[in-house]
Amino acid sequence: MMINAIPKNIDELKKKSNNKHNWHDRLESVETLKNYDCIQSRDILTRLALHDPVFKVKEKAFRAAQALGVSKNGKPIYLSKRKKGSLVKGINKKLEKVRNSLPELYSFDDFKNKFKETYPEDYDIYDGNMDNKFDKWLSNVLNSLPKK
Repeated sequence: MMINAIPKNIDELKKKSNNKHNWHDRLESVETLKNYDCIQSRDILTRLALHDPVFKVKEKAFRAAQALGVSKNGKPIYLSKRKKGSLVKGINKKLEKVRNSLPELYSFDDFKNKFKETYPEDYDIYDGNMDNKFDKWLSNVLNSLPKK
């Protein structure tokens, strides 16, 4: 059931929807905002539906905005296709920098944590879009990087 009011925790929801380092937060905010028909909710859902780099969040926000009858410039909004190939420009160079910043003997977890720490937005984009294939992808990329 749709509630025609501003959520009491709107400031927290805004903050979560803007957290570029945690797609789970953005998805959680969509789950709550989809129940409220107010300008703030519509604005946040539209922004996420059009621009979120994680397809899961984008799609969920799009469905919610669609249910609210949201349009942009008088036209219905559309869900863009899932991005294929490289999700972040220059990701291999960034991952090479991460690897080169680690000591000679490092574990996969060291590499993964350093990636998350050094490039949190990029990590979030790949983690959110790769589902449970993220570790396998990261491992494959790590193994294909040019030697030090």
